[in-house]
Amino acid sequence: MRVLVTGVGGFVGAHLARRLRDRGDEVIGVGVADAPPATRELLAAELRADVIDTAAIAAAVAEVKPDAVVHLAAQSSAGRSFEQPVETFRINAAGTWNLLEAVRGAVPRARVLVVGTGEVYGPQPEGSRVAEDAPFAPVSPYALSKAAADAMAEAAAEAHGLDVVRTRSFGHSGPGQTTTFVIPSIARQIAALEAGGGEPVVKVGNLEVTRDLCDVRDVADAYVALLERGRTGAAYNVGSGRGVQLTDVAARLVAQARRPLRLEVDPARMRPADVPWLVADVTAIARDAGWHATTPLEVTLADVLEEQRALAAGSRATE
Repeated sequence: MRVLVTGVGGFVGAHLARRLRDRGDEVIGVGVADAPPATRELLAAELRADVIDTAAIAAAVAEVKPDAVVHLAAQSSAGRSFEQPVETFRINAAGTWNLLEAVRGAVPRARVLVVGTGEVYGPQPEGSRVAEDAPFAPVSPYALSKAAADAMAEAAAEAHGLDVVRTRSFGHSGPGQTTTFVIPSIARQIAALEAGGGEPVVKVGNLEVTRDLCDVRDVADAYVALLERGRTGAAYNVGSGRGVQLTDVAARLVAQARRPLRLEVDPARMRPADVPWLVADVTAIARDAGWHATTPLEVTLADVLEEQRALAAGSRATE
């Protein structure tokens, strides 16, 4: 297939591009800036277009005429969304609408995978696993914008007959994730303290929450599986189906440090609102697409920490 990937320069884009290329697909990336060199090597072509620019994204889709589209482009930080709520909504909600309209105009038979988030469900009862038929209860501007995008994608499938599949992707981490997110943030601090000394303190936000965490490489496999086997109009949770408390995640990372370190809560890292418990019911994606997460959390954490150690070593070498 010829697959157009929006936001290809982001965290998931590189991993997805590799999966698609390795199975023989032609991958064309689109984004607001050039993708990193390692990602560009995986692409047949790359276009510049911003999803909030209606004309630009329409022209990109018309030029590529893809068989399938994976919509990754987003403002993906819930924390940042409290600081930039309007911009978050423009990118995530209006940007999704613009893309769907571009597909409707140029390639109405293309399959479109609209990537969303499990955070649309909001807080869930402790011990539960939330399924796709649960009502939305977003607590951040990010989650609200993604709930709107999900609704738009569902409406496009129903009203215009577009071949749309939606994901509600739960937390994922792995190599290439920015330090805006909790796991690489902790790993970066550990790597810096190992390399440069200083007070043995790793600063964190609220860790008293339970999350469903996957490896990004498993998530990329899920998106490929849904391109192939997801049901038109359906929404799928993408997650491990297992909950882990972030205090445990942080403790596992600190346990891998090469010097004794301790965790300290930093009020500046706390969100205005949070979700105490959020774990996915992954029955639907296993049934329809034959996918389930396989990478142990320990592997993900070790890979992220080693990446941050390498970055810290490279930074010191150039000083």
